[in-house]
Amino acid sequence: MPKTILYIHQSSELYGSDKALYYLVNKINLNPDFNAIVILPEKGPLKNLLEKNNIRVIVFPVIKVSRNFFKLKKIITLPFLIAKTTKKLRKILEDENIDIIHSNTLAVLLGAFYSKRYKLKHVWHVHEIIKKPKIVSVFYPLLVGNFSNKVVYNSRASKEFLSKNNNKLIGKSVINLNGMDRTEPIISVSNQNKIRKQLFDAKESDIVMALVGRISKWKGQKLLLNSFNELREKHNNLKLVFVGSAPPNQEYLVDELQSQIDNYNLNDSCKIIPFQENIWSIWDSIDFAVVPSTEPEPFGLVALEAMLAKIPVIAASHGGLKEIVLDNHTGYFFSPNNSEALCTSIEKLIANKDNLDYFGINGFNRATSHFSIKRHVEKFIEIYDSV
Repeated sequence: MPKTILYIHQSSELYGSDKALYYLVNKINLNPDFNAIVILPEKGPLKNLLEKNNIRVIVFPVIKVSRNFFKLKKIITLPFLIAKTTKKLRKILEDENIDIIHSNTLAVLLGAFYSKRYKLKHVWHVHEIIKKPKIVSVFYPLLVGNFSNKVVYNSRASKEFLSKNNNKLIGKSVINLNGMDRTEPIISVSNQNKIRKQLFDAKESDIVMALVGRISKWKGQKLLLNSFNELREKHNNLKLVFVGSAPPNQEYLVDELQSQIDNYNLNDSCKIIPFQENIWSIWDSIDFAVVPSTEPEPFGLVALEAMLAKIPVIAASHGGLKEIVLDNHTGYFFSPNNSEALCTSIEKLIANKDNLDYFGINGFNRATSHFSIKRHVEKFIEIYDSV
């Protein structure tokens, strides 16, 4: 009998942890020794993609941590919510023999409570570095330590954040760096030029840099825009593209970014493109990626995507990015939150156009040799067998 793994995740979008879950579950479900079921809190592109690959998806409340989670009213009613939700899920799963629950991200609590109530094995997959509010640094190590059989971190950076000086957690901890492969072919040069012209308003001779990812307060969009504003005076063939959308109910962040572009008078050279489900054609049409996160990335899947597209990455030198990018080999690092240092790295890269190809090939080789989905899945199979 195959082992049934119940995966529980916080969203049905297609950003970092969403994509990481898809790559893992898709491969696990192809293994005859496993059967994958996924719980998501809502419909969306991730649900569509999973179901397209014949993976069962259940839309169900996941008891998700939010900004108001630690309010007194929420804490008082939490036990009742846990009892009601776990009982309802039990009924939905009554015909399934669940062997392991895999909670994907710290934000979902349903797996922890369900596994504890029904005495099931629980693997908690950590994709976050959450330093604020302060209560989190106390709450999560206790919760994860007591409600999991194994804790898997997507980087050394995320492990150091959660398990530091916590021997109980350290004993359960495993690092499994994210993995992914590119299965789609590189689009033709003519199609690349078409995208550059239609989406980026860029000519073949222009140099296009992009920040791909959710528009948020800490992903560094405003920092990069400040640097770009300084560079445009000297480099009029430089273009900047932001690819991504804001989280639900935070669309004002896009408006603020556009307002800053307007104030700098950069509308002819800087564009905001909404979330793109097929991101590979975008990667193929840009010259280099910038990952200027102002807070440490737990991993930085977007840097890995860029490397698989054979383009260099300029990244802030903190968090999980330091485990992916190699300075002066696959791209450049710059000091986090330092606009001047970011300008220097960009100028250094565009001053020698040969490095665009050289760093791109190096990045591709590193991505395929160190971050393959095969390695990632094999490690998880070891983890599942160990619990």
